Order: sequence, then C-alpha cells, then structure tokens
Amino acid sequence: MPDLIRPVEPADWPDITAIFNHYVASSPAAYGDRPVDGAFFTRKHAAAPDYPFLVVDVAGEVAGFAYLAPFHVVATMRHTAVLTYFLSPRHTGRGLGSRLLDRLMDDGRRLGITNFVAHISSRNEGSLRFHFERGFEECGRIKAVGVKAGQGFDMVWVQRLEN
Repeated sequence: MPDLIRPVEPADWPDITAIFNHYVASSPAAYGDRPVDGAFFTRKHAAAPDYPFLVVDVAGEVAGFAYLAPFHVVATMRHTAVLTYFLSPRHTGRGLGSRLLDRLMDDGRRLGITNFVAHISSRNEGSLRFHFERGFEECGRIKAVGVKAGQGFDMVWVQRLEN
C-alpha cells in the first residue's frame, strides 16, 4: 500500500496526539513541557475548519500530520498562514516531511495563501535546516522566549513567499 496524504479523520486524533506528545517529552520541536490532551488538536482544527489539516498514512498507520492556521484574524492578512507539522520518529528520513509540506502548501495555495510562515525553536536545528533547504528564509527572531529542559531558546520565524 503506498503512502497516502489525506484529510484528518476523527479516528486519527489519538495518533496525532501521541506523535506530538513524543516531541513534548523528548525534543525542542514542541515548545510545551507537558503532554496535551486528546482534544488539543480537535480544538485547533475546529478553530480553522476551512484550512487543511492532513495526515500521512503509511500502511494504515498515521505517520505524521500537518495543518495550516490563519496568521491573524483580520482579513487584510488572509493570504498568510502558519504551518505546523510533525512526523512520527519512526518515519523520518524517508521524504515524507517534504511530501507533506508540498501537499500542505498546494492546499494552501488553493485557498489563496501566498505567504507561508512557521515558528521554530532555535534548538531545533534539524527543522531549521529542513525549512531553509526548501526555500524558507528567517524573517524574525524572538530572543530568549522560553526555557525547556533547563535550556533557553529563541523562537525563529521563517517565511516562504509564493509569487
């Protein structure tokens, strides 16, 4: 069965939560230091129901997820969206992240999104490198914004403008 990128379904929420909570517990990729509950992502999806929320399905297993959210509520900024995505650590390094990002951005373009932004912990060097290799540029930095696992970090904003 080939990998499938598809819209989220209600049965996916526990797997999505488990993937995210792995990063909460073990990585600077997720800012929080406590696991999220099962309703965390359903609330995010409900807050922006017209924006894509996708999963990558590998042989019936949710291997990752991605979603877009409005950057700001004012209509003058409707062409800008924040993207978020995470892969299960068992499924990294196989190109799924690139495919998921491409699909998320394609779906966003269909909504009129031309400005894609993300915020990344300065300690998450792999994610920063991933974005820079895919045409994102640093557009801002909030210094010393947080402390996780006893280490401070900046919030790095990256951006990719589509013409």
